[in-house]
Amino acid sequence: MAREFSTVGVVGLGTMGAGIVEVFARNGIDVVAVEISAPALERGRATLKGSTDRAVAKGKLAEADRDALHERVHFAVGLDALHSVDLVIEAVPEHLDLKQRIFAELDRVCRPETILATNTSSLSVTEISVATSRPNQVIGIHFFNPAPVMKLVEVVRTVVTAPEVVADVEALCARLGKVDVTINDRAGFIANALLFGYLNHAVSMFESHYATREDIDAAMKLGCGLPMGPLALMDLIGLDTAYEILDTMYRRGGRDRRHAPVPLLKQMVTAGLLGRKSGRGFYTYERPGSPVVVPDEATPPATDAALADGARAIAKVGVVGSGTMATGIIEVFAKAGYEVVSVTRGMEKSAKVCEAVKTSLNKGVVRGKLTEADRDAALGRISWSATLDHLADVDLVVEAVVEELSVKKALFASLDEICKPGVVLATTTSSLPVIDVAMATQRPADVVGLHFFNPAPVMPLVEVVRTIRTSPEATATARAVCAALGKTGVLCGDRSGFIVNALLFPYLNDAVKMLEASYSTADDIDHAMKLGCGYPMGPFELLDVVGLDVSLAIQRELYLELREPGFAPAPLLEHLVTAGYLGRKTRRGFRDHSHR
Repeated sequence: MAREFSTVGVVGLGTMGAGIVEVFARNGIDVVAVEISAPALERGRATLKGSTDRAVAKGKLAEADRDALHERVHFAVGLDALHSVDLVIEAVPEHLDLKQRIFAELDRVCRPETILATNTSSLSVTEISVATSRPNQVIGIHFFNPAPVMKLVEVVRTVVTAPEVVADVEALCARLGKVDVTINDRAGFIANALLFGYLNHAVSMFESHYATREDIDAAMKLGCGLPMGPLALMDLIGLDTAYEILDTMYRRGGRDRRHAPVPLLKQMVTAGLLGRKSGRGFYTYERPGSPVVVPDEATPPATDAALADGARAIAKVGVVGSGTMATGIIEVFAKAGYEVVSVTRGMEKSAKVCEAVKTSLNKGVVRGKLTEADRDAALGRISWSATLDHLADVDLVVEAVVEELSVKKALFASLDEICKPGVVLATTTSSLPVIDVAMATQRPADVVGLHFFNPAPVMPLVEVVRTIRTSPEATATARAVCAALGKTGVLCGDRSGFIVNALLFPYLNDAVKMLEASYSTADDIDHAMKLGCGYPMGPFELLDVVGLDVSLAIQRELYLELREPGFAPAPLLEHLVTAGYLGRKTRRGFRDHSHR
């Protein structure tokens, strides 16, 4: 039988602490809320009041419930007020010596049976626990920000935490309406260990001028469905907090270079550019604490004229290929008013592509996204061919054939001979070097990457990839075409994975390594990323959908190009692919899909 917690203490009433106070008080538990000084206490009281007033204004909380909630909270200065509580949660800044001093004092003040918990997101719970004479009653209870909204709680046990303490805390999480994942004490736990390697990688991409902050953030939101881009998220978390978490994870987590904070991060923290809370981070905000981004010297011009500067006129487009991507791209161009020449190998394949495009357009009509007249006009703009010679008079060619370099190079050599001068030649590769394809032609200045995402008619993102030989005119043309298609074009250099895959797949690989180390289960890791970080899918759900073979191929490409030890494909991923467990398409991947 789990113990009943009737009174809980919370130490530290910043954003996290005040949020934790609200969670307990909302659920009928009396709270003793403690700060170091009277002014700090008042700030905490104001934070709690602001949060509950907003909830009332949004209709999420009745006025009577808000008033009852506030009556359950007793505010006090100093730890002595916690002498009779059943559980204490500490939520002070991420400094080990500070937390150890507080826990030593709590050990003295609190009753012998009181559970002492830390909300640390990156520090060692074990190192905090040894400051007390009761390490078996010390546990990590890591809430996510904002605590009243976020469903996930990471329950972190040390090697000496008593099993009944773990069970009592798990039962408490259920009472609070939270989903808990119970894990051992390891740097970053689940969510931060997976999240911060990805965030740090995004900062290094920005630092090296590989892509703009706007394009990096747009790529991850539109390409992966994430609620925020990585740099905007860093600003929300606070660059100083992010630096501390990365630095701790690097020192505690085996000195993985991917967790070593990017130098730019330290410089920004030193300069006081801490993100939203200081009014300036990767972006500039209306005022400190405001979520409203305002233009600054790095903001790109919003005019279409900037896109069209030097862009060539495009009226007729050739699409080469017969797979899903080619079919989707044909539909996108035809619906946008372009004349399209579809080229496949053989009329039989042409007929299949034609049928697939018709089916997709008909679905659009059924769903009310397209009128019958628009469908017929789009189909009327497409001509079907089995010979590349019909591309002699197009203005743009988009290649969407198989991901094999030799095949693409041979195709581009043929296009070079057939197409008129000034035609932009684009490859939809997601992992091969665009420059290798470009150099198969005598006109590498006219070759770009146009990486559409699947399904092309739905996904709003296109990565525009320029090589070191791509001309400004070809780049401008590609960006103008994306805008004309109603897509968001993000510009990046010709590096393995471009933006999205380069940031996404190392994170997925890290999740596989975490599972491989038996640190947590696939279900708990998926829960952590969906509930703790707002991801639309957990990493193992996503891997099974993408295909483990595809994921492994992309991870190998990244590792071969960047030679970063942390990017080496997880052995478990390689073993599953060897065994033929490729995900949903084979009905078995990280999970068994045979009954679904």
